[in-house]
Amino acid sequence: MTRTFALDRRAFLATGAAGIFSLTWSVPMPAKAAASAETGNAVGIWAVIHPDDTVVVRIARTEMGQGTMTGLAQLVADELDADWKHVRAEYVPPHENQANRRAWGDMSTGGSRGIRASVDYVRKGGAAARAMLIQAAAARWNVPAQDCTAAASVVTHKPTGRTCRYGELAAEAAALPVPADVTVKKPSEWVIIGRGVKRLDTAPKLAGQLKFAIDIQVPGMLNATVMQCPVFGGKLKSFDEKAALAMPGVRHVFAIDDQTVAVVADKFYQAKQALLAMPIEWDEGANAKVTSATIAAHLTEGLGANDAVTGMKQGDAKAALAKAARVVTADYATPFLNHATLEPMNATALYTKQSGGDIIEVWAPTQNGDATLAAAADAAGLPLSAVRVNKTILGGGFGRRGQQDYVRQAVLIAKQLPGIPVKMIWTREEDMRHGYYRPITMARMTGGLDEHGNLTSLHARISGQSILAYLAPNRPAGSIDMVQFQGWIASEFGYMAIPDILVDHAVRNTHVPVGFWRGVNTNQNTIYMECFIDELAHAAGRDPLDFRRAIMGKNPKHLAVLNAVAEKARWDSPLPKGVYRGICQNCGFGSYVAAVAEVSVSEKGELKILRIVAATDPGYAVNPDQIDAQVAGSFVYGLSALLTSENTVENGRIAEGNFDNYEVMRLAQMPKVETVIVPSGGFWGGVGEPTIAVAAPAVLNAIFAATGKRIRTMPLKHHDLSHA
Repeated sequence: MTRTFALDRRAFLATGAAGIFSLTWSVPMPAKAAASAETGNAVGIWAVIHPDDTVVVRIARTEMGQGTMTGLAQLVADELDADWKHVRAEYVPPHENQANRRAWGDMSTGGSRGIRASVDYVRKGGAAARAMLIQAAAARWNVPAQDCTAAASVVTHKPTGRTCRYGELAAEAAALPVPADVTVKKPSEWVIIGRGVKRLDTAPKLAGQLKFAIDIQVPGMLNATVMQCPVFGGKLKSFDEKAALAMPGVRHVFAIDDQTVAVVADKFYQAKQALLAMPIEWDEGANAKVTSATIAAHLTEGLGANDAVTGMKQGDAKAALAKAARVVTADYATPFLNHATLEPMNATALYTKQSGGDIIEVWAPTQNGDATLAAAADAAGLPLSAVRVNKTILGGGFGRRGQQDYVRQAVLIAKQLPGIPVKMIWTREEDMRHGYYRPITMARMTGGLDEHGNLTSLHARISGQSILAYLAPNRPAGSIDMVQFQGWIASEFGYMAIPDILVDHAVRNTHVPVGFWRGVNTNQNTIYMECFIDELAHAAGRDPLDFRRAIMGKNPKHLAVLNAVAEKARWDSPLPKGVYRGICQNCGFGSYVAAVAEVSVSEKGELKILRIVAATDPGYAVNPDQIDAQVAGSFVYGLSALLTSENTVENGRIAEGNFDNYEVMRLAQMPKVETVIVPSGGFWGGVGEPTIAVAAPAVLNAIFAATGKRIRTMPLKHHDLSHA
């Protein structure tokens, strides 16, 4: 079904504000698009081909270290039959996409959708460009196009053996209409898709050639930083700028809204020092009384409340639990977490007044070019057509840069200083204390076993904050936040052979802003589910692997990754003395994953995570090497959350202000990671987020095997891991 949307600035902003679009866009394919350089020719909209045979693949999604740019280039280049040695990639500017009726489609990157949500139309774009090049060669030779083939950026006339390079044909091909109906290759025909090619951004990163947003330099640029009310929901009461303005390099001090003060100086450090020296009075409001303890009490009440909404139900779990031979109950909890990107929030903006209408230009590290375009337009009070957005490579995103608060601030500052480019950078402390945190949640898990130790019923009660309730407060009353049930909806849940299941959510919101944190709620839900399944297996006197197999029923893909990881980890083989295993599995973001962790715990409670084996079925593996790197990288994130990371609330504000007290995993703590890719085909799953969820529960289950202790609250730094 093709759907066409006409969006004004405010409607566009509202649509993109959450950072992740859910609309299905039609993707028209104009005959021409702007070339990336004067010497290149745009063959369709996805490939610009230069005379030297360089193929520049145009990318609408965002590269933030996950390899999306390379993966998408592989999809286009394979269908184009390009020579990979000559393939490069560049961003499509969001304003160009908007001006061309969104020809490049959705520009948001989140939910592990960078590749899987682009597959169909980017492959067709590559196939269309190939057809145009073949048609151009056929016309040049005055032969039927069906007598010509393409491979490695060369078109060959089969009957005569004549050849012509893509660089020679590009100008003629670019003048042809883009075919509307093209056939993409079968998996058996892939040449570049499925190969572990080197990432396109690695060499320029190592050479220092890639510019992150924090590196942007514009002639005449000033630097700014901001301070917001430390209590969420509080307001700016007053400030005295005299001392700040007297400091070296400081040019301007002003409020940009009712809760934010900005200082503009020649250098960032000057702006930072002036802001810290400036007397500021805040109206902290009623939220100043909120603490981690009051939030915990709020969520604990929700564990037994009657106002929960149902996310998944099969049979009658409550009735079945009442008749169970044995009932097992356990409460779990996970804290707020910051995205903690290495590059703090920043953006550069230039507001220009001109007779034909003012314009705003922005340089931003954004996960969502559409939302950045809209946010800049809204903050500047200009139409979308008056905005230019230059996307940069990201120094970490993890979901945080889908929000546009930092872009809005940069534009508001620049608007007060027309004609002067201003780079706005948050301090690390501001970045830590003004995020969109992973929601805090608790879970009460209840399982019923029959007299033979079979799991007959399961009730999972979540109590905690709703992301959509915060990001989209105007949603219809009573609507269910299905994001809260990630991993627990029927299409993802691996244990549908349990006869009676109930998963519900007692919404208990707080004043703390929450958002999409890498892996989102799949992370917490997998800890709750997979650790509790382990508890049930031990309560039933069963092997954790066999217990899982028994309740999977007709879930072959879940079972396949579980079996694959068990085989790779040699689950049934004896371990060295002092080494213990834990296992888990889940499905999320369209992929099936499982993990086995091996740990040791000394008598003093010193934990060593020795090895994690992870199996992944993403359907099709675009770049196996990239998947391997993504799995290991996701474990760094997931294990940091397990071991040390947390955000706490004191007097209404986030207590942690830097990496000294928001601790992340150290290199010496990183285990050996072995990845097993088991692509079953037939679908395109995500990679960047699914595996993050299995790291923590696999380790937690291994810790129980080692110590006899069940750890149900994170992070581990608060627990004594000495043997029970």
